Amino acid sequence: MVHVNQYYLPPTNLIPNSPQPLLHYKGLLSESDLRPENIHNRFHQNGWKTQWIFRYGPTQQSHYHSAVHECMVVLTGTATIRFGVADTDSDLDKNTWSGARENGGVEIDARSGDVFVIPAGVAHKTYDTTPAAPFALLTPGRGRGIQAANVEEALAKVELTGFTMMGAYPENRGDWDFIIGKEDAGRFKAVWSVAKPKKDPVLGDDPDSLVGLWKDTPEFYAKI
Repeated sequence: MVHVNQYYLPPTNLIPNSPQPLLHYKGLLSESDLRPENIHNRFHQNGWKTQWIFRYGPTQQSHYHSAVHECMVVLTGTATIRFGVADTDSDLDKNTWSGARENGGVEIDARSGDVFVIPAGVAHKTYDTTPAAPFALLTPGRGRGIQAANVEEALAKVELTGFTMMGAYPENRGDWDFIIGKEDAGRFKAVWSVAKPKKDPVLGDDPDSLVGLWKDTPEFYAKI
């Protein structure tokens, strides 16, 4: 049985979050599993599209995706990821280290082998990364798909340094957007109603994954 940490994050004034739980599969993938080309194949088998590998810098702006769910696999390094709240100041030092953020949310230590399945609408912000390195897109393209004739070959050539994560989104559901808060005020239910994927990005049909843990009945949303 897979051990899954579930986090239910209620809406804030600025962030819709989701009725579906954020899923954290802590240490799910072993070192031998963490070859990007192998993870890509697993994503593809489960109907998810690999779109990027980023090396994260010291911090970033809190954001969410309004129309697509996301999976992030930690390949190398350690960091803290803050989920569920918006930044309330554009200054990254203030919103990361000095409390310029909404109340609530949850902070999770992330390390290689961890997998996060993030419902549409759930805010996230990665910071305090180790080893220290500047932010960079490591895959060919613009971060919305791997632009290469042979994707597996391109992924196998990626040099992983610093804190890196690999991201995927359900196939045929469009690209990710970058929403920082307020933009969806008054239409949170539209974000909450993004269709549930047929399979979990890494666990496929396993009932201990989003397949069994996320609800998809109209009655569920009607109670929100």
